[in-house]
Amino acid sequence: MSTQRRQAPTIHDVAQHAGVSSMTASRVVNGYPHVRPAVREKVEEAIKALGYRPNSLARATRTGVSQIGMLYSNASSSNLSNYLMGAFRQASLSGCQLLIEPSQAHPTPAQAVQKLVDAGVGAVILPPPLCDDAAILESLEKAGVGAVSFATARPREGAPAVFIDDFEGARMMTQHLLDLGHVDIAFVRGDPAHSTAQLREKGFRETMAAAGLTVDETYVADGGFSYRGGLDAARHLLGLRRRPSAIFAANDDMAAAISAVAHGLGLSIPADLSIAGFDDTSVATTVWPELTTIRQPIADMAASAVLLAMDLARPSAEPGGHVRAELQLIERASTAPPPA
Repeated sequence: MSTQRRQAPTIHDVAQHAGVSSMTASRVVNGYPHVRPAVREKVEEAIKALGYRPNSLARATRTGVSQIGMLYSNASSSNLSNYLMGAFRQASLSGCQLLIEPSQAHPTPAQAVQKLVDAGVGAVILPPPLCDDAAILESLEKAGVGAVSFATARPREGAPAVFIDDFEGARMMTQHLLDLGHVDIAFVRGDPAHSTAQLREKGFRETMAAAGLTVDETYVADGGFSYRGGLDAARHLLGLRRRPSAIFAANDDMAAAISAVAHGLGLSIPADLSIAGFDDTSVATTVWPELTTIRQPIADMAASAVLLAMDLARPSAEPGGHVRAELQLIERASTAPPPA
């Protein structure tokens, strides 16, 4: 007995199933306008029935254009513009096509990823927390679509990733506050589902311990990496009977929110309270006083992720390497020695 391997459905199969020409089916698959709604619906039903998936590698070979999927999970993040613009810049220089998909627009992140897979991308760039989701990574592997982990704190061996040393960045900032003379330092952590949040908190705690200081757990608050979360954390920390003299937030959005609450309470920054952030996004220089922060070169990192994804999208691609971006402590006017 012999078995025959089932051939993947082609665009011609889709056209035959829908009762339209191959050119019409191709126009629907590639998102061209001016296709009658009834015809488009018939083609989409045929695609679903046959399990058709566009062959991105064949398309790239034919047109010279690689298709790269790119997800984002937090539309309100001040990091988003740098993330997208860095990717757009590199895509323009390299001649690839980016398909951008917001994971929040879908019931689950997995469905956002599947939409890109169904569109026929050759590789996908995954930001946190998607880059740490084992189920999503497995689904992409099964679909034969490469994944580039972006800003993960846990780059996978043998898989391409762009990242920073989150632990070291948190250590640098905590040490900066200690060097200024602060001992009552509070920390606002990010989303615990993000590996980056976990390492930033670890960097803070271990640096405090190395200085012989015990972290007061009332000085550790959840912020979820959002401005609103930063507001809630600030109200808690600044409402304590014994206020911290400095607050280190795990990103700039939360640090900006802390600054707003402090101003509302009539506190002077940094005379009464030092505030530090992480990322050096645009918000760091739009609040007053400007934030001391850790600079993470998001735009350059996104450009590197596009290059890694393009390598994955090539036929017979080899797994890419790891790209670690350099950090820099940016000292501005929001930090100073504690009140006497």
